[in-house]
Amino acid sequence: MKYDFNIISDTRFPERVIEFVNYLSTIKGKSPNTINAYKVDLLTFFRFMKIYKGLADKNLEFEEIEINDIDDNFIKKIKLADLFAFLSFAENYRNNGTYARARKVATLKSFYKYLYGKAKFLDENPTLELESPKIQKRHPIYLTLDESKALLTKMDKTDSNYVRDYCIITLFLNCGMRLSELCGINISNIKGDTLTIIGKGNKERTVYLNNSCISALNNYIIERSKKQTQIPSQHKDALFVSERKCRINKRTVERIVKKYIGEAGLDEQKYTPHKLRHTAATLMYKHGKVDIRSLQMILGHENISTTQIYTHVDDDKLRQAVNSNPLNDM
Repeated sequence: MKYDFNIISDTRFPERVIEFVNYLSTIKGKSPNTINAYKVDLLTFFRFMKIYKGLADKNLEFEEIEINDIDDNFIKKIKLADLFAFLSFAENYRNNGTYARARKVATLKSFYKYLYGKAKFLDENPTLELESPKIQKRHPIYLTLDESKALLTKMDKTDSNYVRDYCIITLFLNCGMRLSELCGINISNIKGDTLTIIGKGNKERTVYLNNSCISALNNYIIERSKKQTQIPSQHKDALFVSERKCRINKRTVERIVKKYIGEAGLDEQKYTPHKLRHTAATLMYKHGKVDIRSLQMILGHENISTTQIYTHVDDDKLRQAVNSNPLNDM
């Protein structure tokens, strides 16, 4: 009998890290991408700690340092000063920017919160006084309404994958979904004008489809049905399939977006699938007058503070406000 317990085991890591990762997966329901990010941060942290404590072979490259020999006693001896030293190392030797260092702080806080509060392994939590570097909020990069229309209208209709690719771009620009969400869409989850997707943190949410999305989907599903018999059984429910008749992957979608961004005469390096998500949110807020709470639900943001970046994009309103000053005509 084959058993699948959904338990993560990785011999590269100490036992406490493996316990923590399984807690994130099974109890907290974190996505594989999030878990991998935590693992990378902890791998970097413990490699540094072995160097910092003089326990690493000086002849080894940083990436060659093993950490699976780190025991409970080693972890218990780590203090706040050690964490500060690690963040200094990340900034000065790894060239980590503010966002990367803030993520590392979040990882360490989560790890030690688990060890102290859940595992009851530590008598004190060294990360309680660990502050995250202050992040200056950046305005989202997005396409204007005219640029969005140009992107859709300038797509090559003679391309063999035009119907599929048009549907992909349309969903990005109208629904504001994440790249992973789009790749994971199943046909069985489309019901009329609603679509159920699995978002960040494995959270399920409903996406409502407007007329443009419904039309693009209907056209694509007709086209896709012609290839249904060629699609392997494990991919038959996948909405978007690649040339190999398998569920489309993120890298392929990134190439598709880059291709059509270029054909529309826009900057291929500047606009990614995530920037199309920003575009959808900005167009809804700026032109559709969607309130911030509704936008939060549409985008699947856990915290409204994440959504509030879109309240700063409407330069036209600021321009109008300045022009309304009664001294404007002096």
